[in-house]
Amino acid sequence: MTGYGRGEADHAGVKFSVELNSVNRKQSDIVINLPREFAELEPRIRQAINEKLSRGRTSVNVSAQDGANGSRKLALDTALARSYHDAMRALQKELNAPGEISIGTILQAPGVMRFSENSINAEQAWPAVERALGSALSELVKMRQSEGKHLAKDLTQRLKLIRRETKEVGRLFPDVVKKYRAALFDRIAKAGVEVGGEDDRLLKEVSLFADRSDVSEELTRLASHLAQFEQHLSKEEPVGRTLEFITQEIFRELNTLGAKANDAAISQRVVFCKAELEKIREQIQNLE
Repeated sequence: MTGYGRGEADHAGVKFSVELNSVNRKQSDIVINLPREFAELEPRIRQAINEKLSRGRTSVNVSAQDGANGSRKLALDTALARSYHDAMRALQKELNAPGEISIGTILQAPGVMRFSENSINAEQAWPAVERALGSALSELVKMRQSEGKHLAKDLTQRLKLIRRETKEVGRLFPDVVKKYRAALFDRIAKAGVEVGGEDDRLLKEVSLFADRSDVSEELTRLASHLAQFEQHLSKEEPVGRTLEFITQEIFRELNTLGAKANDAAISQRVVFCKAELEKIREQIQNLE
């Protein structure tokens, strides 16, 4: 499910901002971008998000700005830079390697440029980051819940359509046996074979056909699965994976129903139900 959330919190003159973007994905995937000096906070951020979200690709951007001028203060370790430069020159001379040692190369060396010593460390920053993250998550979850309600309405409507068609199948089934019996006697009559309407062999054949094509069990299980689907759809907890399983069971029963149909009208209704179920399957990929 899609969503966006943003939160801010201040600590020791530093403003921490957390932005969250979530897009549809069957599994949970969290991508976190935060300042290097706060890298150790990533597991805590990931855990906090996993407690609220179970699906979707969530992008997290954490930034820190000085409250006074909107930028973090940097410190340059000149002594360390000179040490890097001397070491590079010595290595270049030893290897007789061509090339120029630029200021850019030195500035990229670890520790040469860093945030000033008076900036807070990761442990000190965590309470503010946690507050900002909590606000961002609240906004994102609220947006996802709103989307979920719209999806639930659509799914409920499609369930009603499937339930209507399966009830119609139940109404049509007795006529299937009658049609088969009439067609069987008609073929025998056209073949010029004289048999009585109470012939044991014919009655047995009609009985076997009725047994093979009986769909009452499938209809009962379908009604149960549809009721379970609707029941889980109304829950506040994450139900996406449960609904996926129920959808598979509904599809299995529809397949069996179609195989037993032996009637064009019933087959048409089964095809319609499968089409609606496929739309449901696509939609629940987006549900939490």
